[in-house]
Amino acid sequence: MKKYILSALFFVWIFSSCSDLEELNENPNNVPETHPQLLLTDIEWNAFQVEGVSPMFASRMVVQTDGENANQYYNWTRAGFDDYAQLRNVTKMMEEAERIESSAYTALGKFFRAYYFYNLTLTFGDVPYSNALKGETDEIYAPAYDSQQAIFKGILQELQDADALLANDNSIIAGDIIYNGSTSKWRKCINSFRLKVLITLSEKEADTDLNVKNTFASIYNNAPLIESNADNGQLVFIDELGSRYTEYNSSSYGSARYMDSTFVKRLQDLNDPRLFIFCGQTRNAKEAGLAINDFSAYEGGDPIAPYNDVNLKAAAGKVSKVNLRYTTDPTTEPHVFLGYSELQLILAEASVRGWISSSAQEHYENAVKASFDFYNTNAADYAEYVNAASADEYLQGELVDFTNATSTEEQLQLIMLQKYIPSFLQGGWRMYFDHLRTGYPEFRIEGTNTPPLRWMYPTSEYQQNGEHVSAAISAQFGEGNDKIRETTWWLK
Repeated sequence: MKKYILSALFFVWIFSSCSDLEELNENPNNVPETHPQLLLTDIEWNAFQVEGVSPMFASRMVVQTDGENANQYYNWTRAGFDDYAQLRNVTKMMEEAERIESSAYTALGKFFRAYYFYNLTLTFGDVPYSNALKGETDEIYAPAYDSQQAIFKGILQELQDADALLANDNSIIAGDIIYNGSTSKWRKCINSFRLKVLITLSEKEADTDLNVKNTFASIYNNAPLIESNADNGQLVFIDELGSRYTEYNSSSYGSARYMDSTFVKRLQDLNDPRLFIFCGQTRNAKEAGLAINDFSAYEGGDPIAPYNDVNLKAAAGKVSKVNLRYTTDPTTEPHVFLGYSELQLILAEASVRGWISSSAQEHYENAVKASFDFYNTNAADYAEYVNAASADEYLQGELVDFTNATSTEEQLQLIMLQKYIPSFLQGGWRMYFDHLRTGYPEFRIEGTNTPPLRWMYPTSEYQQNGEHVSAAISAQFGEGNDKIRETTWWLK
């Protein structure tokens, strides 16, 4: 009997030791679960970053003088599916949200899904959506592509779901570095983004399935929206390692990058003081002692000229560089994903199109005033040039005054120009896509080298998901026509 008891105790000790060893052998860098707040902070930080200068070359804001930049000369080829890597983190956050039964994190997960799939489909056209990100759960490693129409429908539904979830959840969202945990402000941002997606589909007003016009009006009349710059969906930078402004100390703004002459000329024609905030004086202007607010102190390089021609002009001291504040100030300005100024211009466009009955002029003027106020707050050295009185004076200028626009096209042109100007290092490719959709503002092009309408699919898709990517190309453009100037559904 005594021997039996000792044996039993021995086996208990063995199993206990094994259990302890299993706990000790757990990899702390590969934990099976975590609180979604830890994932949210990283997701927000990556999603709301400045997207660099690539869209600024394409949107005629900067030029390169040491070689032909593919974005400047409209000869790019492929883009990557990197956004799916970010979406995997979003998926994990939603799984953890389900585990702890948090509707708030689920809602933000739906928002970020909508955000990334919106970017992906505008970039390529059809992409994997309904079966994407299901490798772990359903062992789908080569997902089929969804049509762009179906993707947009799904995006709008996810945003609607996100708003509904937050409407019934007043909890503080821990880990939120955008709105400090405020569900009410997130609702404003999400609903404003819904309007942005819908205005993107202005060419699809007749699509009864999407019901773009009526859906827009319903959201505008019934849902909470961004009401001022205080509600901006923006990433604020701080002067700490790993938290500084994205372009701070960036070497890419070296000796070969200068301002685009068409962008500079636009602001000069409008007497727009935001020029001083975006742009540095030419070397010749500095040596001549010209004042900061002397519009003649700024000049750019021709975006379609041979790059060496611009280089020679720059070497002669006749071309401006990007204002040093963007690379020498560790906090510079928040990067605005979606703000009050852009929303007001979205509403102004919707009003001009007859989607809503409010005043397009009022929305337009609100937008300009909000943009001036943003820089008055965040570009302290130039605050005197963009104060409230400056905004009022600017709005009375002949080329800015909304009352001088007598046709729908003239009004749209003014609206898109005011959307374009503050997109300098703000909003990534949004202005390029708006140009594709509306034709405004006009971009200087060489001959028939028109702006591309999309990017080719990544090579990795041909290698790992060849059947489905080939089917998607054939369905959209005809077999083998994965080309940058093929027209995707949203632009037809």
